[in-house]
Amino acid sequence: MSIPGADRDHLRRLAEAMARVAADPLQAEHDRAWRALNGLRPGARPLVWINEIPWGEMAVGDELTLLCTEPSCRAIEERFRRTLYQWRHLRGHMMVEAVYDCPMVIRDSGFGIRQEGEVRPTGLSGAILSQAFEPQIRSLADVEKIQRPEIAVDRDASTRLLEQAEGLFGDILAVRQRGVAHQWFTLWDHLVRWYGAEEAFIDMIDRPELVHAALARLLDAFQARLDAYERLGVLSPTNGPMRVGSGGYACTDELPEAGGAPGSVTPSQQWGCGNAQILSGVSPAMHEEFSLRYERQWLQRFGITYYGCCEALHTKVDLLASIPNLRKVSVSPWADFEAMAASVGGRYVLSYKPNPAVFVDPGGWHPGRVRRELEAVLDRARGCWLEIILKDISTVSGQPERLWSWADLAVAAVEGRS
Repeated sequence: MSIPGADRDHLRRLAEAMARVAADPLQAEHDRAWRALNGLRPGARPLVWINEIPWGEMAVGDELTLLCTEPSCRAIEERFRRTLYQWRHLRGHMMVEAVYDCPMVIRDSGFGIRQEGEVRPTGLSGAILSQAFEPQIRSLADVEKIQRPEIAVDRDASTRLLEQAEGLFGDILAVRQRGVAHQWFTLWDHLVRWYGAEEAFIDMIDRPELVHAALARLLDAFQARLDAYERLGVLSPTNGPMRVGSGGYACTDELPEAGGAPGSVTPSQQWGCGNAQILSGVSPAMHEEFSLRYERQWLQRFGITYYGCCEALHTKVDLLASIPNLRKVSVSPWADFEAMAASVGGRYVLSYKPNPAVFVDPGGWHPGRVRRELEAVLDRARGCWLEIILKDISTVSGQPERLWSWADLAVAAVEGRS
């Protein structure tokens, strides 16, 4: 890309602000805390992180106002401004590195099948989508629509991007080329969009062979993609302040450090993840038959794994022991936290997701209620490893201060127990 002079100045000023934040001693403190928690170390404290923020409602003053004109520059500017905003207002135990990650140019043909159906924006900012799925898979012949993706790396373009980033930020931030560090593996999030939710549930009973055929073929396509990544040397370390699954940071002493170049690791030296959100209401036996039997084949390839997202797993804890290298388990707002804590004990980190509906209470903002809810979770989590991950925030009712307040309340609650 050609960078206008004014855009260059804007980005460099923001990069300098990022470097100042990264120099804060809190960064090292937070890194140690996340490594202790992820390592299940005695004395590791609960930690707080916020993501999936309704940015369209968060503007206050000009903190999020973009000044760059070139589209790629605006994307970088947006990333910097959002990070700095979160550090100021929604910090929790987040981390900021004096690093600019420059992505490799990787081309992916996809799975050969496309979602069909109406997609309609909703919410105050229009960022949330209501979706209707038109079934694409109704027979065994349709399963063949799912194809292995073709993966290619444009190494010349990757080199040009890296050189440009080094020229732009190299004297301010460490510029690092990044390949594929973490993958959102979830067979059902993909399949249900092509199959239809109601149709899938009916066929799990009436035509299980069709559902199994689709799951097996999609798993094969995912595995082929991962094999290609490994063969092409584009896998990067999964470590440091990057999200794992639907949970918190990947900081760990058990895997290679994030500074490694693409191609320096194998899947066995990365974090892996899996989930089956739409199967929240099925029995443990059906969850095993239509999900875990396939997910384990993927998860066994990774060094440390995370499982779950929005599905309620409190009735399926016994199944989790079969997941290879499991370290973290999601506790969604629909799960029975007390039951999860009692069942999981000290085996895994509980990745607790507070209910973001608190931000749309028509009666207003109730910090006392938030405080009591957090205190109750901390009481029930005694003897457990815990991270509190606020996510899926569709709206803050146009009042960003509610989210600022939640962040302060959560940190106060956690650090009051330290």
